[in-house]
Amino acid sequence: MNAAGAFASSMATVVSKTTRPLSRFLHRQVLKSPRLSRKTNYMKPFVLILCLLAASPAVWAQSRSSANVIQRGGAPNLTSLLVGLVPAETIELTGEVDSNSPAVWDLVGGQETMVVLTSFAGRTSRALGSLDGLTAAMPVRLRPWPGGGVWMEAVVAAPDGTWYGYYHNERVATECGDTTKVVPRIGAARSRDHGANWYDLGIVLESPASTFVCNTNNRYFVGGVGDLSVVLDRSGQFLYFFFSQYGRTAEEQGVGAARMVWGDRDKPVGKLDVWSNSVWLPLSGTQVTEATPIFLSSRLWHDADADVDAYWGPTVHWNEYLQQYVMLLNRSSDESFTQEGIYVSMSPSLETPSTWASPTKIMDGGQWYPQVIGMEEGAGTDKFAGQEARFFMSGRSSYVIRFNRADGAAARR
Repeated sequence: MNAAGAFASSMATVVSKTTRPLSRFLHRQVLKSPRLSRKTNYMKPFVLILCLLAASPAVWAQSRSSANVIQRGGAPNLTSLLVGLVPAETIELTGEVDSNSPAVWDLVGGQETMVVLTSFAGRTSRALGSLDGLTAAMPVRLRPWPGGGVWMEAVVAAPDGTWYGYYHNERVATECGDTTKVVPRIGAARSRDHGANWYDLGIVLESPASTFVCNTNNRYFVGGVGDLSVVLDRSGQFLYFFFSQYGRTAEEQGVGAARMVWGDRDKPVGKLDVWSNSVWLPLSGTQVTEATPIFLSSRLWHDADADVDAYWGPTVHWNEYLQQYVMLLNRSSDESFTQEGIYVSMSPSLETPSTWASPTKIMDGGQWYPQVIGMEEGAGTDKFAGQEARFFMSGRSSYVIRFNRADGAAARR
């Protein structure tokens, strides 16, 4: 396998076809949760065989936003690393979900406890326990409030027990006049009580108004950056941000990357670098300029037709079995974020984003916000997993995701 760690398909048992409407837009009427309405449609299940092959990191990428989730056919088929989806007893997070959902193990009341943050309609809630059983999700507090809606999508815990959260924030696009469409941006916050209360540290990434498209066909966004995952590297030196870009041009769309020195976590505003033309470029403030997408969009957001081909909503974890980072991605087919499929990419390191492999499809259609939660008691989270982990979409898991090395080698200790 080459340094790029790229790959294509092979072995994966996948998915029942499901339609699940959701909305991320706080200022529109929020669609009633399928978990409450039971309006999820289950169509005839089918199987995909999928495997991942080392190849070149170049890709056509995709972005995100949504409407109804729809499944479609098609999957790659070469050999090397194997990824399988194995049907399992369904489990659900106890909070309503329309974003990525961070899971963190920490000592709560002297007992090792999993804390899961779920966000819905611009508000975040917290549940305690383990994957075997979580308490009811209760709202958390964020002060001062940054305006609009907040979806807490990533949490990194410091050795002293302080938590650092990174959120997707939507504000109305007032630059576009009388509109209900919004602009996403990315902010940071800090908690000293296991995520019950948060202190806002400010907006760390946003798009300049010059990149907005006020007459867009996009159902939700006129531009912006959001739908994110944040990971601390194995050396504890840098925080890496992977986020969706919804700008005006092809160069401003796709999945982007930024990073920040871990030591700047308490004062993060103006401290990020973005990946730009194969180098890390310091930002002079918070506005994302000259960021080079890891995965480009082949059919753009905001153009004259409704068709889109874009990855969005990355979630990244370190896989101890593979000794690699794994990224799951949504792929949209139109301006309403209809789900074409769910994809996986891998990379041996975070330092050079060009080493991420071309995404390989693991599921036709599916639901938004695919992520793993590791099953290792006291260790498995949305950022750390082993050979097997629970595979979630929109807060619901009906599959175990299994990673198999083609050479059959055991995990390195």
